[in-house]
Amino acid sequence: MASWSEFAADEPRLADEIRLLLQQYGPGFGYLATVRADGGPRVHPVSPVITDGGLYCFVIDSPKRRDLERDGRYALHSFPAEESDDEAYVAGRARPVTDPAIVAQVAALGRAAPQVDWRLFEFTVDVAMLTRRDQTTYLGVSRPQVRVWLDPQATGPTRRAAVAPEARRGRHGFDTRRPAA
Repeated sequence: MASWSEFAADEPRLADEIRLLLQQYGPGFGYLATVRADGGPRVHPVSPVITDGGLYCFVIDSPKRRDLERDGRYALHSFPAEESDDEAYVAGRARPVTDPAIVAQVAALGRAAPQVDWRLFEFTVDVAMLTRRDQTTYLGVSRPQVRVWLDPQATGPTRRAAVAPEARRGRHGFDTRRPAA
């Protein structure tokens, strides 16, 4: 499980582009998917905080927080952009942050209200994906550009699910230019 900073050190351009999509409206904004106790998905809007040290999210006392405490698997998707259909996606595991110095630093950056019952989670990165739909054409057909980074150390189901057999392998993951189905 790579930290955001490890992912960003390995693929700085991809990390910067994902950060821009997650922060396109100022503070972070995206959809967080968690795993319910019955195995089903749960999706909620959240405000992730990206620092040089990691990818974090404050989660109030809620079913979403209980999901993360019980089963740390998550997927984070950028909020749709107004000017394009570009998308960012990150998946991995969430873990509670207990270091008071880190909590205080991220709380200050994220402007987290101190009187709210929230818990800070750090999101590790097993998979990071960016899709750009910028009029790239191949044989007259507009095709999205998809870039995927896979943590070379990850072996869990999140990473395996991201690997499509027909995808072509790039330096650290995939670079496909197939039309979306």
